[in-house]
Amino acid sequence: MEIVRRENSSLLDDDQLVRDVESRIPSLPIAYWSKNKNFLQQKSSTCAKYPSIFELEFNNIYWQTMRTSNGTFQLFGAYYDIRKNSLLGPTVRILGMIDRIEPKVKTYCQFWFDGQKEPFIVKTYEYKYIWYNKWGNYKQGIYQPYLIACQIPKPFHGVVPSSVSMVEKECDTATNNLRVIYNRPPDDQKKGFAVCVKGLDFLYDDLSVRLIEWIELLNMLGADKIFFYNLQVHPNISKVLNHYEQEGKVRVIPLTLPGGQPNVPGFQHLYLTKKTNHKRQNEVIPYNDCLYKNLYLYDYIALLDIDEVIMPKGNFVLWSELMAKVVPDSLKVRPEGYHSFNFRNVYFLDDQQHEHGWHKDIPKYMHMLQHVYRAKNYTKPNQYVKCFHNPEKVLTLHNHFPLACLGGVCKSYPVDTKDAHLQHYRADCVNTLKKSCEEFRENSEEDKTIWKYKDELIRRTIKALDTLGFFRRSSTMYGSGYGSTTHSSER
Repeated sequence: MEIVRRENSSLLDDDQLVRDVESRIPSLPIAYWSKNKNFLQQKSSTCAKYPSIFELEFNNIYWQTMRTSNGTFQLFGAYYDIRKNSLLGPTVRILGMIDRIEPKVKTYCQFWFDGQKEPFIVKTYEYKYIWYNKWGNYKQGIYQPYLIACQIPKPFHGVVPSSVSMVEKECDTATNNLRVIYNRPPDDQKKGFAVCVKGLDFLYDDLSVRLIEWIELLNMLGADKIFFYNLQVHPNISKVLNHYEQEGKVRVIPLTLPGGQPNVPGFQHLYLTKKTNHKRQNEVIPYNDCLYKNLYLYDYIALLDIDEVIMPKGNFVLWSELMAKVVPDSLKVRPEGYHSFNFRNVYFLDDQQHEHGWHKDIPKYMHMLQHVYRAKNYTKPNQYVKCFHNPEKVLTLHNHFPLACLGGVCKSYPVDTKDAHLQHYRADCVNTLKKSCEEFRENSEEDKTIWKYKDELIRRTIKALDTLGFFRRSSTMYGSGYGSTTHSSER
């Protein structure tokens, strides 16, 4: 049999390869290096040499390493910050983890600007700790989350650096080089709401159907885009995320753990389950990466888990309608404004609904629409809340609140529960609320606020499930013409 060889049309030229690598490793300045590598290799008067991208020290794909005489830095991303509320002026902020609780080593930033074969070198201005020592893990040797600031030199105010390296000594050849990210719409017109979701760790749990309902509901509420950070997920979840990424409703950012922490499927899940404080410290990185990549793109940024919804109440349907009332109310209390707006947490526990049975006009797989019994009492003010953050004013974010803000102490406005609250769908309360959980269970009430979205949410979810091939056809059909859901992996 004769073998006919055809040209492989899928081969990439250098420009295509550069774009592909840049999309896979956003922090790598490969486009700048590719454009300027010959120019940068010429002799110059500077003591610092531009590091070849092939000489950088990578850790677990997405992290770059700097080793110093007092600790190791794992660097994740660099971002251009020219917010008017910042007292530092034009600044590059670098997000990473350091295996020291108080970095005492002097470091420098080498800024590389397009067209310049020498770097501008400045001393690191500050290390901002994105954690509280009372939360635990406050000891040397454990990677701690930090936001590092380096000010742009005055001759280059108004110019975005192409990349930045961190070094211990000014003339060191760096082992790291981060592309400086500056995402700004050409017309400076912001969209309304972005939602950021921490690293997904659902290798064994197939939550794909619940995820569809959640994505569709947030889209109806007014989320312009949902940013998912992905550690390890079930194949059906990947299928759902790919579907919505193609529709432009979500963006999926792959993620790894730095500094020797496990990234092997299964073992990573076990590690995150058993090492709770390590897990929470790692979560700070995607939260703040999401903030800084979207500083200039959205009016508000929310950090939500996939079992949480900020739910407008009363006549409000959209988040934008809700905030049109909340912001003026808040300015009456604090005319200079707030850094964030927080929503009280209330549990919708599984067994509270199971006591009352299924709602026959709603498909059983619609978890949130089926669960309309909740605890009468909210968790305490400022406990387990979630926020809409103003990206123009916050400096670092944690799961529930901003940890540091521009212009002084962070101020968060508590939104009245008559206007909105955080609906939290769980099988059980968080471990720290075990004593209160029985009270929550025993004192429940019906709350059908979500049903104002019912018909459209059912329609959208059914459409997505059908498109993804998750339905099993049956003679006993729900009103739309479909029976129960099943996944292709279950057939």
